[in-house]
Amino acid sequence: MIESIFANATAYLHFDSLGVGPVALDLGFFTLKWYSLAYLAGILLGYWYLLKLIAQPGAPMARRHADDMIFYATLGIILGGRLAYVFFYQPAILQHPLDIFKLWQGGMSFHGGVVGVSLGILYLARRNGLSWLRVHDYVACCVPFGLLFGRLANFVNGELWGKATDVPWAIIFPTGGDIPRHPSQLYEAGLEGLILGLILWFAFWKTKARYQPGKLVGLFLLGYGIARFTVEFFREADVQLMEFAERTGLHMGQWLTLPMMLGGLYLILTAKGRTARDLTPDGSVRAG
Repeated sequence: MIESIFANATAYLHFDSLGVGPVALDLGFFTLKWYSLAYLAGILLGYWYLLKLIAQPGAPMARRHADDMIFYATLGIILGGRLAYVFFYQPAILQHPLDIFKLWQGGMSFHGGVVGVSLGILYLARRNGLSWLRVHDYVACCVPFGLLFGRLANFVNGELWGKATDVPWAIIFPTGGDIPRHPSQLYEAGLEGLILGLILWFAFWKTKARYQPGKLVGLFLLGYGIARFTVEFFREADVQLMEFAERTGLHMGQWLTLPMMLGGLYLILTAKGRTARDLTPDGSVRAG
């Protein structure tokens, strides 16, 4: 099969012909990359949507809490995402500790970002006497924005491409050799960003899920887990983790996703047994 793909490689779309690249703006003295814009857009749109959510009856926090949440979430995404990438995907960086802070060179783990944001939510909830699980529910509804833009940024960067394939929509990426590959970044953008976002939108606005603590974040964890686990079968494993994938039968991303799916399923199944709490008009918490 690989031989036939090589033979017909000229029939496939070349990434270079799309006219995209990692740099969004280059002024010589200042360079702005799409990856940075993706993070910024995801955080700002997520914050905007969070304000829409907490404006509805039964919100677990007030505007002032959401303002604090955006700071903790940003910090959690950066620290958690970077540290998890280093420990799970590129431990060689630990030999040069200062390289951990070289975020401009790329390397972030979504799983680590989730942990970082969760720790930020726990701190916010503990400090203000909020229901940490319900805050998680609302924040989870906003995350697909970041996933969508982040995966699109991966695509324009020409990174994290998929396995060799002969599907008509395959793309030949500059760093992937002269082999047509699955545009797995777009698969993830569609599943983790668009579809998961629509599922959470429906659950929040069209059902009573927001009054069942843990249900929305459970849907997010399970939905993301299924999407990521599935797409990994079409995505090429990281070069430094090829041997790990061959030895264990699954990619690192799939192993890290398993506990997310189990945790999400548990939260969904037990959500109805929890009591929701909402806010009084002055923003203080009252028992429901």
